[in-house]
Amino acid sequence: MSAKRVVALTREQRARCVELVRSGTAHARSILHAQVLLKTDGGPEGPGWTDQAIGEAFGVSTVTVSHTRKVMRDEGLEAALSHYRGPCREYPRKLDGRQEAQLIALACSPAPAGHARWSLRLLAGRMVQLGYVDSLSHETVHQTLKKTNSNRGATCNGASRPPKMRSS
Repeated sequence: MSAKRVVALTREQRARCVELVRSGTAHARSILHAQVLLKTDGGPEGPGWTDQAIGEAFGVSTVTVSHTRKVMRDEGLEAALSHYRGPCREYPRKLDGRQEAQLIALACSPAPAGHARWSLRLLAGRMVQLGYVDSLSHETVHQTLKKTNSNRGATCNGASRPPKMRSS
């Protein structure tokens, strides 16, 4: 273990890790990271195990041990104990309220010639063609119409379409 990655837990941090391990109700990865931090603790109360010994004891690679210590050093205890630290999956909205209204109005309009009804890709293409947006994915159209409880199988004034006739 290199000197710059030594983890020395405070009493509060050690108590938090011990409580997490003893409770057994947290995510398995969080409990594992708490165990790793407790064993890698190079402070006066910690055992200061080597990465190899920790890896063998808990069945993880030395890379996992090293990475857990690095996250603890750089981002703190809660980040090191987090079972998932992926990127925030909040994306900016492509359509504002006015553009959504235009999309819904377009979906309620008659389908273009040669088509029985609007497809998601046709709607996306027409929104771009009309200049409402620079680009638009059919999946964005899908999510917008899904959010508004739009039913492309019924007309927009609430009356349902006549049933299709079957040929015998």
